[in-house]
Amino acid sequence: MTGARPSQTLVIGGSGFVGGAVLDALVSGGRPVRALARSGPAADELRGRGAEPVTGDVLDPGSLVRAMDGCAVVYHAAGVNAFCLADPRPMERVNVEGSANVIAAAASAGVRRVVYTSSAAALGEAPGTVGKETSQHRGWFLSQYERTKYLAEIRVLREAAERKVDVVCVSPSSVQGPGRLHGTARLLLQYLNGRLKFLTDTRMSFLDVADCTAGHLLAETHGAAGDRYVLNGATFTTRELISLVSRSTGIEHRVRWIPGRAALVSAAAVEAAARTVRRKPPLCREMVRTLLNGHTYDGSRAARELGVRYTPVEETIRKTLRWYTEHGYLNAPLPAGNGKDST
Repeated sequence: MTGARPSQTLVIGGSGFVGGAVLDALVSGGRPVRALARSGPAADELRGRGAEPVTGDVLDPGSLVRAMDGCAVVYHAAGVNAFCLADPRPMERVNVEGSANVIAAAASAGVRRVVYTSSAAALGEAPGTVGKETSQHRGWFLSQYERTKYLAEIRVLREAAERKVDVVCVSPSSVQGPGRLHGTARLLLQYLNGRLKFLTDTRMSFLDVADCTAGHLLAETHGAAGDRYVLNGATFTTRELISLVSRSTGIEHRVRWIPGRAALVSAAAVEAAARTVRRKPPLCREMVRTLLNGHTYDGSRAARELGVRYTPVEETIRKTLRWYTEHGYLNAPLPAGNGKDST
């Protein structure tokens, strides 16, 4: 007698940085994985990573139900993370309505558990406080992205409760590591290539992509339904980050440290000039507001209850530097012996 076919796991957002890492880990673990694909090229990429691509979109509820047919678990890591948008409504549709559609489809398809990738930004902790699962939102938003992720998490948990869907929210801080080119990684690259001329001192929180991936998988097996888990490995200032990168690489570039008010004034000017010619500004007020506010997150609950073990930030930097070197993102090679793992 032939045994029953193992139930599938669906990954939504498998072409992204976080979703792709989760997909790779599931495939490496021998699990049969489907991945939602919006286009032919995306399907080809996902197939090449070992997943079964299925055509669909988070804004197409019917396609989600079809993709989830026969799936016991869904990882929803799709979303838009952008700043300086002239019209944030498309981002809101994907992040909020799209996430609600995922929960509704999971209810229709009889999915056992949904692991939803939220964001530590959705905590909205008050200035000067440590963001954790119990933080009360400050009542106003630093950016449109933060607003959409806050609304999305509320919507996901509400829909899950009403439709009796088992959902666990994972709230990572800034995810970094090999393959990441945006956010804090962009600052790192600009510094290494001598293009980072101005910076303001603030606090930021940091999470290795491998730890983020582990946190997602552990949330599936150990997370409490209807709850959320903050993932964060380290918190430091931008001055400390620059110092760490310099020590790790032997590269030192002069950076001018400017006060927050001057950064906001500069951002407003850049934003206004770009809007005049109908271009997306490379810098805007919500980006600077987010940077100036800074973030300090507490990821200890995930360590205690899920078993997440955080990678030392120095190790993440070394892995990332090696990846940058191998993929040609640095203008000049690192000094001999830097960016390599010690033996």
